[in-house]
Amino acid sequence: MLRVISGTARSVPLKTLPGDATRPTTDRVKETLFNLLQDDIYGCAFLDLYAGSGQIGIEALSRGAKEAVFVEKSKKAVSVINENLAKTKLTENAKVLQKDVPSALTLLTGKYDIIFMDPPYGDEREEEVLKGIYENRLLAEYGFVIIEADSKRDFSFVSHLPFEITREKCYKTNKHVFLRSLNS
Repeated sequence: MLRVISGTARSVPLKTLPGDATRPTTDRVKETLFNLLQDDIYGCAFLDLYAGSGQIGIEALSRGAKEAVFVEKSKKAVSVINENLAKTKLTENAKVLQKDVPSALTLLTGKYDIIFMDPPYGDEREEEVLKGIYENRLLAEYGFVIIEADSKRDFSFVSHLPFEITREKCYKTNKHVFLRSLNS
């Protein structure tokens, strides 16, 4: 069972999608991620791409993010995100877009301090999404992107983009890759 780890919605259980179409981030990995982000979350604008159940953006809101935008193309997943937002009483500062990520990037107009993306493993659209984030100027000046990926995913393509990898946190089967824009 997934739950909110900390903040205003601490310990609230979260609904997930049935089946294995999504891979929710485990509580342990989520807690490690948010320990790394603890100085950056409060007051930030958070963008959750490939949001699934919404648990990462909800954790950010619970810990004090001023807003979170959730992008998810699955109608069932969007329903779960909305249920989880209502259950945690975090709907007011949230916006949910039912769109595929590349299309949503062209519609978003804000600047985000933290952009989190957890595309389906094997999808390998990270390069396309990073280009979309850059071209649509979605990253705030000192903001950063975090990609959750399979531990074996090769990120050498980043050297051809206006981003640099600033940190990698590896777990048993997956990892978080932190990137900053070279133009910040």
